This record gives sequence, structure tokens and C-alpha cells, in this order.
Amino acid sequence: MENLMGTGNWLGIFSTAFIILCFYFTLSFFQHLKQGDARLTRQSKLGAVICLAISLLIPAMYNLYMFNEMMK
Repeated sequence: MENLMGTGNWLGIFSTAFIILCFYFTLSFFQHLKQGDARLTRQSKLGAVICLAISLLIPAMYNLYMFNEMMK
């Protein structure tokens, strides 16, 4: 059980890093939108959405796993 708690801390760090990346891609999206570059705008938007999805799914999947382990 000790190892699982350490894993939770690392997953929290990764989740925070992906939120920061999402913020970076969002700012890049607005910059490219202002410049009128459609390709970079689309790539920045996709990067922001993927990073946000990963940052929200990491804790959700870990919590489901922990719930499943606790219910055994």
C-alpha cells in the first residue's frame, strides 16, 4: 500500500504538468489566432484539448483503480 501512495503523488505531479502544458497551448492558440495562422491555431487547440483531457483523466483513472482495489 505504501507504493500506491507514492504513485498517487507522482500522478498528481504529472497531472499538474499537463495542466501547465494546457495553459501554454491555450496562450499559443490565442497568439496564433491573432496572427491568422490556421494550421498553428488548429495544432495549438488540439494540444490544449489533449493536455486537458490527460490532466483530468489521470486522477480519475487512478481513483477508479484505488476504489477497485479497496473494494476487493
